[in-house]
Amino acid sequence: MHRCTRVFVTLTAVTALAFGSGSAVAAPKESGDYCGGQCSDILPPGENGNATLADILGNKLFGTRPAHTDDQLAAYGNLAGDYQGLTNSTIENYFNDASFGVPQDKVASVQRPRADVTITRDKARGIPHIKGTTREGTEYGAGYAAGQDRLWLMDLFRHVGRGELSSFAGGAAANRQLEQTFWAAAPYTEKDLQRQVDTIANSGPDGKRALGDINAYLDGINAYAAKAHKQRNFPGEYDLTGHIDPITNAGTIKPFKATDLVAIASVVGALFGSGGGGEVTSALVKQAAEQRYGRERGDAVWRSFREENDPEANLTVHDGQKFPYSASPANPEGVAMPDPGSVQPQQEIYDPTGSAVEKPEAAAQRASTDAKTRAETRGSGDRNAAKGIFDRGVLPGNLLSAKHGMSNALVVNGKHTDDGHPIAVFGPQTGYFAPQLLMLEELDGPGIHSRGAAFAGVSFYVELGRGENYSWSATSASQDVTDTFAMRLCEPDGSPVTKESDHYLDGDRCVPMERLERADSWKPTIADSTPEGSYKLVMYRTKYGLVTHRATIGGKPVAYASQRSSYLHEADSIIGFGKFNDPAQMRTPQDFQRAAAKVNYTFNWFYANDQHTAYYNSGDNPDRPSTVDPNLPITAEKRYEWRGWNPEANTSQTTGFASHPQSIDQDYYISWNNKPAAEYTSPGFGDGSVYRSNLLEDRVRALVHGGRPISRADLVKAMADASVTDLRGEDVLPKLLKVIDSAPVTDPALRETVEKLRRWQRDGAKRVETKKSSQVYANADAIRIMDAWWPLLTTAEFKDGMGAPLFSAMTSALQLNESPSGGQAGEKHGSAGANEDQPHKGSAFQFGWWSYVDKDLRAVLGEPVSGPLAQKYCGSGDLAGCRKTLLDTLAKAAAQSPEEVYPGDEDCKAGQQWCADSIIHRPMGGVTDGKITWQNRPTYQQVVQFTGHP
Repeated sequence: MHRCTRVFVTLTAVTALAFGSGSAVAAPKESGDYCGGQCSDILPPGENGNATLADILGNKLFGTRPAHTDDQLAAYGNLAGDYQGLTNSTIENYFNDASFGVPQDKVASVQRPRADVTITRDKARGIPHIKGTTREGTEYGAGYAAGQDRLWLMDLFRHVGRGELSSFAGGAAANRQLEQTFWAAAPYTEKDLQRQVDTIANSGPDGKRALGDINAYLDGINAYAAKAHKQRNFPGEYDLTGHIDPITNAGTIKPFKATDLVAIASVVGALFGSGGGGEVTSALVKQAAEQRYGRERGDAVWRSFREENDPEANLTVHDGQKFPYSASPANPEGVAMPDPGSVQPQQEIYDPTGSAVEKPEAAAQRASTDAKTRAETRGSGDRNAAKGIFDRGVLPGNLLSAKHGMSNALVVNGKHTDDGHPIAVFGPQTGYFAPQLLMLEELDGPGIHSRGAAFAGVSFYVELGRGENYSWSATSASQDVTDTFAMRLCEPDGSPVTKESDHYLDGDRCVPMERLERADSWKPTIADSTPEGSYKLVMYRTKYGLVTHRATIGGKPVAYASQRSSYLHEADSIIGFGKFNDPAQMRTPQDFQRAAAKVNYTFNWFYANDQHTAYYNSGDNPDRPSTVDPNLPITAEKRYEWRGWNPEANTSQTTGFASHPQSIDQDYYISWNNKPAAEYTSPGFGDGSVYRSNLLEDRVRALVHGGRPISRADLVKAMADASVTDLRGEDVLPKLLKVIDSAPVTDPALRETVEKLRRWQRDGAKRVETKKSSQVYANADAIRIMDAWWPLLTTAEFKDGMGAPLFSAMTSALQLNESPSGGQAGEKHGSAGANEDQPHKGSAFQFGWWSYVDKDLRAVLGEPVSGPLAQKYCGSGDLAGCRKTLLDTLAKAAAQSPEEVYPGDEDCKAGQQWCADSIIHRPMGGVTDGKITWQNRPTYQQVVQFTGHP
């Protein structure tokens, strides 16, 4: 114990030297801020994402923690219970002051890592405010601060981006699952990564400036990493994973290089900025529908479930503009439908040894059991307190494979606000991690002045935040920028062709696929006790993209390949992000739209300054032949290729600036990953009459049309109210009750169950505590019943009418449910429901059959439905039969105990409803955080209202 205390004291002293004191250097003065104290932001759990080995052991043994690791968590979490009484003057209780600079009396430390830059950290949150006298110095400071706050996380993501997480962090099942899904989506050689760096350098003056920024940023990261290693105050996870010896300090933190940042950008792009690619799954739904109903009727059923341009869908651009893109033509050419039963996924794992042979489910169960055992047996004096902290992986295994519903935005034109200036409440919903994927910073130097959030490892620019008199944010749009091509397989020697053949026909030539291979291996460490193992990850790259499936068409073997417009171009977006950070290039909404158009990720971008609001949808939308159906696999022939396509560079003609959804000064904008505009085709299933964005639309529209000036507090309250509302309870339960109410409920117990649901619905269908910190929901029993009922009612409503094969294919395309707890999944097939298995993630009600249930019930009730399903399913279209289906399943749901509905996990006991829903910041490092009550809102969030301009 004496030695442990000595380590704490020594490392605390080193930390104080590294960060400096406020008396050593004067804090720079703020400049160019036109917010008038009306800019706020929040990013839980805290800015500090680095913990030394002593810090980690202290957290495990004594519950101590480094400063600023969780000081934004309570403010963020408390809003869910307090929002109804919010005023402009109390916003500061739930958000940080996002003004530029730090007043002298609020300076915690000032550091000068080199002569042309200072890093000032504030007392309240420890956020780095970086001010440079040169642009190079500013970016050097940005890199230095990133190292201070996110070094371990940055190292994790550069390895994820190369498909080698298990070799770096350990062989936990989740680590392997994550690297496998990433390698399948974006496998790159070092040459590929360097080519993206070279592309930036060759992109004119903007590209040269961006590359200079990157190099200075890297210098800052590496300077900090070298200093931290020498002074032994680096993240303790390097010790626990075996990279550095905790006694001798032997080992290395490998210097970062430009290709590492491209690898990190590839992870960000794969997570949040892609879209489409589900054409094989769509084909299997169409095939199953045609087998069930016949070709013509089956095609109609498939189209109705697709809802690609549903007339009842909620739109971000609602001023009557139309932006046609990516719709299925009436008579498509070149459709490459597989033979029934012939599709199989492309093999990725080869030559497994040791623990790699173990099935992922068994490995995950073993890790879970081991974690519970350690938690139960660990004593306060256990010197192995950090043992096994990464046995469940450093990141969720389905981080990439799960569908993501990220981010929301509420923006109101100044004509409707209290002081005549626009208001925005917006931010990205990037999940909950500790440390967070994002970090806060302020950058102030020549040609750059911004404050906000940036992804760790690419924080040379603020990616979502504010400038001098403007702010910007984004939501994921996920429009279709990925197509699937079917290539005829061949053998160069003329031998029989099989689905395993590694050559394909390019015209009349039999050409080889390129084999992209990553060898991974791991051994047990203190942090990850997974037994030794290894494997090879292999993907095959072709002219038409990455091979995802094998099948036959007309009995002849084919490979399906996925061609994504942003593949090999993840780093290109740096130009647009650089413009966002330069006040001189962001004076007008048109400037903003031109900058957003330089981002090739599929995002919805929002902007507000003191006079205007604006919106723009970004992404490299390929220009396809008009006869091609982008929602089904396409025959790999030249006439069906993207126009102007260069397969060597993976570039093509795109649809152009004017074809993207866009708007300036609309009365209001909302987005929660919904349809951007009319006729802008949704690439997935289920974007119809009921969508998560309806919760925002209804509230903001009511404010705008309510006749009373809107304040910042009003817009925050609208967001917060939506964030604690059950979408099913607000938008679908009224129809369910209407069907049930078509006749009296005679059974007393069932009648009481119906009344519980009705009372909950009248109370707003909220999932909120009875009082702060009670950890008990108001209307808890009604919520339990709704959670249990949803998978039962959807299955009973649709499965018999659709038939098992079509129902199975559809649940592969779109999961039935996405509840706050991640449970109550019902039937699921394939990867569609991967995010259902991700508990404590906050985001909910993005993906599910809400629209299908809504449209089907209205049709059965005889109500008008625009864009109806092609069949009536509930009770085969008979109201009495439908009512019986609902009541039968409701009785079964009511009979389920809390323990059955909420079965428990490593963090919650069975039956603990509030705990099952609660948000937990997934530890990617050695320090853990407490639970907060469920709320469905952005992870990083801004509240802004500017009062002037330069």
